[in-house]
Amino acid sequence: MLVHEFLTNSAARRPDKTALVCGDRRLTYGELDSLSDRLAESLVEMGIERQDRVIIFLENSAESVIALFAVLKAGGVFIMLNPDMKAKKLNFILKDSEAKALIGDTGKFAVVNEAIGDADALGNLIWCEDGEMDLHLMERSSRSDLEAVLWSGIVEGKPAVTPTRLPRCIDVDLATIIYTSGSTGEPKGVVSTHYNMVAAATSITSYLQNREEDVILNTLPLSFDYGLYQVVMSVLFGGTIVLEKSFTFPYKIIEQLVQEKVTGFPIVPTMVAIMLQMEKLSRYDFSSLRYMTNTAAALPVSYIEKLQAFFPHVTIFSMYGLTECKRVAYLPPEELKRKPSSVGIAIPNEEVFIVDAEGRRVGPKEVGELVVRGSNVMQGYWRRPEETAKTFKPGRYRGETLLYTGDLFTMDEEGFLYFVARKDDLIKTKGERVSPREIENCLCSLPGIVEAAVIGVPDEILGQAIKAFIVTEKGAELTQETVLKHCSRNLESFMVPKYLEFHDLLPKSPSGKIDKKLLKTMTESKEVTAALPAQQ
Repeated sequence: MLVHEFLTNSAARRPDKTALVCGDRRLTYGELDSLSDRLAESLVEMGIERQDRVIIFLENSAESVIALFAVLKAGGVFIMLNPDMKAKKLNFILKDSEAKALIGDTGKFAVVNEAIGDADALGNLIWCEDGEMDLHLMERSSRSDLEAVLWSGIVEGKPAVTPTRLPRCIDVDLATIIYTSGSTGEPKGVVSTHYNMVAAATSITSYLQNREEDVILNTLPLSFDYGLYQVVMSVLFGGTIVLEKSFTFPYKIIEQLVQEKVTGFPIVPTMVAIMLQMEKLSRYDFSSLRYMTNTAAALPVSYIEKLQAFFPHVTIFSMYGLTECKRVAYLPPEELKRKPSSVGIAIPNEEVFIVDAEGRRVGPKEVGELVVRGSNVMQGYWRRPEETAKTFKPGRYRGETLLYTGDLFTMDEEGFLYFVARKDDLIKTKGERVSPREIENCLCSLPGIVEAAVIGVPDEILGQAIKAFIVTEKGAELTQETVLKHCSRNLESFMVPKYLEFHDLLPKSPSGKIDKKLLKTMTESKEVTAALPAQQ
């Protein structure tokens, strides 16, 4: 099975069923399949060959979905990038991936034009019109050698085709490169084959018990694997994906959820924090909603309890994953009350275990590094053999690769996993090793606190001191004294924060996680108070 065959198979079964809803646009499976065929043929005509990389530099849109399947049908490797990316990073990825083509919208012309100057492998630009098109836009390009065409001319203005010249791929061929933040500050690409993506999507949809009747509402960027897989999985089981650009206007999203009778809603903690403060939320009819999922950052236990109270009929899946294998674990919903702080068990067709610093498996409740084994483990980092060797190591059998996650975990006697910390995030204070998540869970359990982030800061006496950043609900009358007393009642003394700051918001990454790296950087340069709005 190849990833683009998810689409061709669903189109063959249900050509007239709605596959995609995006704004005012609705595409059936037959239309989505046909449009991606037209673009795939055009890519081949442009000279895109098997395993060539193509960058998709678009917002969540019908065009971005058409493009990802078209690139795969053309035998290429798609690279989905956040359209808010700046020219410097785009230039790095263009050169690092040696992308042969870029699909972008004309509203990003300036960024793209600045980025393409020395991207020598780039040969083709496809522009999606964004509002009023400047007919002379392409004439102002910094690269006169590039072939530039309009999307409308090669996709929407082209008659339906029966693909005849598309290359034949196999499941060990590369399907996508997902760029993530690297330890050196430069992004690094996680390489996935078709069989990696098929294995991950098949496993996840099996425990979510997805079916053709499911309607998935996705507000997460497709450049983020959690958002990308909502589309891939929906097309796999023949469902409908409702694609929004973001969660910036939450009431608009909730209205869309109700109107489209959404059954599945992927979320991240920041979205939950917003939803729990929405005063009019109880007015909406959520009877169609069957399940909610969370990954990226773990949901605080207090969030889970509030969601269960507000959505008693909705099944909540608390999950853990990372781009290098897509998904690691899920907590069976029936275990939420019994093991609310666990991220669950290994997903179907995958094995996990925990090892110490010498690589030996540890016993129950001992802290060690989580290792993942399965077909969902990706191939490594694009053109980074040293980093790949540190993270992806040989397994027991020929050709098998184990993923060393860099995350510290414990496992109980029943095989349930408990996240402790990223190796790099673990705070060492007063001779103790402290998990930021444990403190964050404690802070979020205090009524009035919406979000919390904990980091370690240099301290001459303690080694590292604990610093907490918190966001409170509107009107919440919390003081530092109140918060610290709560921590003292619920945490060991060495885990109580030395520093505490109140803010109206915390910085977020494009995937919706709290950006702790930025908090650390700003703290070290003493710029946090200036950069983030402090609560009065």
